[in-house]
Amino acid sequence: MSQNAKSTISDQITQSLTDQIVRGDLAADEKLRQDHIATAFKTSHVPVREALLRLEAKGLAVSLPRRGTRVAPFDPANMREIREMRLALEPVALSHSIAHMSPVQKQQAELARLACDEATDLATWEHENRRFHMAILAGCDMPRMLAEIADLQTLAARHLLATYSSRWEARADRDHRAIMAAITRRDVETAVSVLRKHLSRLG
Repeated sequence: MSQNAKSTISDQITQSLTDQIVRGDLAADEKLRQDHIATAFKTSHVPVREALLRLEAKGLAVSLPRRGTRVAPFDPANMREIREMRLALEPVALSHSIAHMSPVQKQQAELARLACDEATDLATWEHENRRFHMAILAGCDMPRMLAEIADLQTLAARHLLATYSSRWEARADRDHRAIMAAITRRDVETAVSVLRKHLSRLG
């Protein structure tokens, strides 16, 4: 098996396990068994180990002596740190993104905004909300920052789906609309200001 093929399988495993953890299908402290995962994906343990290391780096898994790799504990108190880190990083990324967004990237951001507004359940809304937040940063040529932001948004999504389901209701997001309007005008100051206020409301 080539290195590229292994990376592709590892990517698939990482994404699948990430989605299951975020949705709560894999509970906190549940053991992530390499042999079971390898069987499920019809692969060797090598890409599985790589995927588990990625989950640890994302904060979604922990490796414990004599207990193996497990889904990371769920601590709502961590949301404050996640919010503060997003507040520090996402406005910077947006300020660099706006001037460089292509028409296609703007269209993708607008489609994500509309899909978010049209969502009828929390899981769909969360997925589209995360897609919108990454889409408006698409013009930012800072891959390390964008990777960190994506990981933070994943952790925020896990928190939201675990704690917000009883309070969620379908609605159009005025902040998203205002951000897109500012992006269209290339009004960096307004877009960043609205995003800051938007992120500051996170639980």
